[in-house]
Amino acid sequence: MNKWMVLVIIVVSGVAFTSVLTNVDYEPVPIPPSVQRTGGDVQKGYEYLTTGDYVKGGIPYSMFIMGMGKDRTNYLNRTGKNEKISHEYTAVTSTNGEILVAPNCMQCHAQVFENKLVMGLGNTFIDFTENEKLNVKNLKTAESMLKLTAPNKYRAAKPFLDVAKTITPYLHTDIRGVNAADRLAAVLVAHRDPVTFKWNAETQLDIPPGVIPSDVPAWWLLKKKNAMFYNGFGRGDFGRFLMASNLLTVNDTAESHEVDSHMPDLLAYIYSLEPPKYPGAINTSLAKEGEIVFIKNCSRCHGSYSGDEQYPNLLIPEAVIQTDSFLCKNNYSSPQFVNWFNQSWFTTGDHPARLEPFMGYIAPPLDGIWVTAPYLHNGSVPTLEALLNSDLRPKYWSRDFDKPEYDYQKLGWKFKKEEKPGDKSIYNTDLPGYGNYGHNYGDKLKEKERKAIIEYLKTL
Repeated sequence: MNKWMVLVIIVVSGVAFTSVLTNVDYEPVPIPPSVQRTGGDVQKGYEYLTTGDYVKGGIPYSMFIMGMGKDRTNYLNRTGKNEKISHEYTAVTSTNGEILVAPNCMQCHAQVFENKLVMGLGNTFIDFTENEKLNVKNLKTAESMLKLTAPNKYRAAKPFLDVAKTITPYLHTDIRGVNAADRLAAVLVAHRDPVTFKWNAETQLDIPPGVIPSDVPAWWLLKKKNAMFYNGFGRGDFGRFLMASNLLTVNDTAESHEVDSHMPDLLAYIYSLEPPKYPGAINTSLAKEGEIVFIKNCSRCHGSYSGDEQYPNLLIPEAVIQTDSFLCKNNYSSPQFVNWFNQSWFTTGDHPARLEPFMGYIAPPLDGIWVTAPYLHNGSVPTLEALLNSDLRPKYWSRDFDKPEYDYQKLGWKFKKEEKPGDKSIYNTDLPGYGNYGHNYGDKLKEKERKAIIEYLKTL
């Protein structure tokens, strides 16, 4: 073989190798579907979600009412003990007969919008800053009071109090409105045996510093997805991920099996959810123009929404989307949590789940996007207008958490641009994990095209 032939082979091989690298690093990755449990009962799923004891521990009912007061909204029209507590909590009965108040899924997966509770809408008003009432100091005070005055209530509440005192110091976010769910999961698994779920007072895994902030995706999108979570690493049975809150107070896997038996019903309810309709007037001609622009520029990743709807389920590499990578990189910098899950009870049985990390993020469906502000996976962009024009994204911004106002034209929360960072009500994009960069595809569009897309997105 002469040297020219060798040179040609080397060049061709190099081109092929470069092509492979390019595909790995820059091409969207389709997510294959996973078999899900079907045949669940929607009404039973709703009842279990709103009144079930999937979290089996909590604060004694009388103490909870004394500390938090009676809630008079009763958005869920619940009866009995649940009538007087917020939709974010559920009254459950302990093994010794005491009534406890446990946190439930609606803390993160329901939000009051224009005085109505929207089930499945991610809660962007949640407060994981140090202003939370449920802090270690208050927990220790409650524990001391119960020991002295109500030993039976103390015995009922002790498992929850022990866990809560351990995890609470880890869950403080720098900014109000973002969620600490990733951190909560990490701390819980660091203290539980992966096979038996037995609680260990001492950490069994290294817990890295820093809370990963996230915005909670809408539940009504799940029916279209082949994987869960922003980085699409939740594969297999969705029910196993939905029941993860059970790790807060579970005693053993026998309890987990019981909770797991309700997951087909819960999933049926979640799949039944639809996004709320945009309540204002829509310029139909402008929306039609926007649909054309959307199909040309956005549908490849986010899907189509007229006629035969199609959603491609694509993972977009971090090198392409270029949004804040703190979340997706965490699975690689702290692999112990992925390893724990993939060796745990969650991977057993005839409907297992697993985690498959990816260096990037899923391009989500956009149904109901008009109501899901703020935007990006960390809630760093207050409006859709700013999402489509990165020049409008504020470095520091605040919104009124007490009397929130929605901007129905820009599609997002009315906000104030701040000149510098301040207290924990001001979103600070300088902080690790809170960056508002990336997803700059709207920048190349003309202003008229961006307005047309916004009008179209109101129809989804």
